[in-house]
Amino acid sequence: MSARERILAKLRKGQPDMALQRPSLDAHFAPRTRGESRQERLARFRTGIEGFHADVHISTANDWPQLLARLCAEKNVQTLMYGAATRAAPELEATPLGGTTLRPWAGQFEDIKADLFHRVDAGFTLARGAIAETGSLILWPSGDEPRTLSLIPPIHFVLLDAASIHPTFYDALVGENWAGGLPTNALLISGPSKTADIQQTLAYGAHGPKELIVIVINVEGEQA
Repeated sequence: MSARERILAKLRKGQPDMALQRPSLDAHFAPRTRGESRQERLARFRTGIEGFHADVHISTANDWPQLLARLCAEKNVQTLMYGAATRAAPELEATPLGGTTLRPWAGQFEDIKADLFHRVDAGFTLARGAIAETGSLILWPSGDEPRTLSLIPPIHFVLLDAASIHPTFYDALVGENWAGGLPTNALLISGPSKTADIQQTLAYGAHGPKELIVIVINVEGEQA
């Protein structure tokens, strides 16, 4: 008997007589505050992501474009790039942004790469959802709204519906049926870009946006 055969024989001998049962993930995650209200989930998400130096602003379905315009003015955003084919685009395009120029994503990356790195001050994207437990945003990039909008400009604005905040990552996976189809990239974002590679000194914006600003659409009249 060769050494390989002896090793395999020991492994087979050590196998249990009955197959081990898979643990119930649903039962494992069930106690993790699934009974909380939407406002409680929003509060947990906000505490988590603000702990990673993101800014969160609560608004409504009617008022978020005006809030974005004010934030762009405060941040001196000259050019804001966005996905023109997204559901938020019509409201964004109909809102006066003062000194901020709206620029739709168009063409191939190589054609606009120089502008993205040097002349676009901020990117605007939608969030598919969020995770209360970790304070994370969920983004599903597409051809209409590529990941470069969230990874390259110095400021990243994100529009999030409070109703799409899940208690845990597992709840997001199951509730949205991620197994049914995923994009090329699914992004989980918990704050602006940061690194401590150089002399263990934390620096922001080394590999992406220096600022992450989240605008949350909340139910009219409700506060987190």
